[in-house]
Amino acid sequence: MFNPFRYIADFLHLVSFLIPHFKNTAKPEIAQDYHSEPKKSILQCSVSDTLIYSLYNTSMKLLYISSTVFIIYLMKFKKPYCLSYDSASDDFPHYKFIYTGAAVLALLVHTDLAPFELGWSYSIWLEALAIIPQLHMLQKIKDVENITSNYVGALGVYRFFYIVSWIYKYSLTGDVCWTSLLGGIVQTILYADFLYYYIISLKSGKGMSLGV
Repeated sequence: MFNPFRYIADFLHLVSFLIPHFKNTAKPEIAQDYHSEPKKSILQCSVSDTLIYSLYNTSMKLLYISSTVFIIYLMKFKKPYCLSYDSASDDFPHYKFIYTGAAVLALLVHTDLAPFELGWSYSIWLEALAIIPQLHMLQKIKDVENITSNYVGALGVYRFFYIVSWIYKYSLTGDVCWTSLLGGIVQTILYADFLYYYIISLKSGKGMSLGV
């Protein structure tokens, strides 16, 4: 089934990965949560069932994983980018809230108790929660540079289009995956406050400043 909203979402997802590449190579200042990048690699590897069935999905997953690994390399090891990484601001307790929270949600909301299905559910909830440390860091900074706001904005819009794609699929087939849908809704809600200020900054043509 051709689902145009899914392809729009995939394109925006790819754009969100390319923006940090441009940011880190054009301007070596990193106001980005380093720990969010390994989570992206984990969730992309966790959803490996699609690697078996679709060349399109295989190509996109490999592109996402390689892009994430490259960003980790820039932020952690490549000078001068690693020198500007603000580890003091990147202090969110990831293991306590993100990894554990995703595991608990996967046990509560899942399609099946089979190990593979639980792993897939875990990846959905991990992706839903993974943006929290980035938003936490941006709230501390308050004044967000344009390229960082574009990065998070692209992530928020891509999740919105994924929800639209699920609704579109349901309208045609009657099938719905509640784990994916609920995870997408939670993630979109987490982005909502940021997207509000992001849209205001686009309309005003000024830099983005988060509210208190």
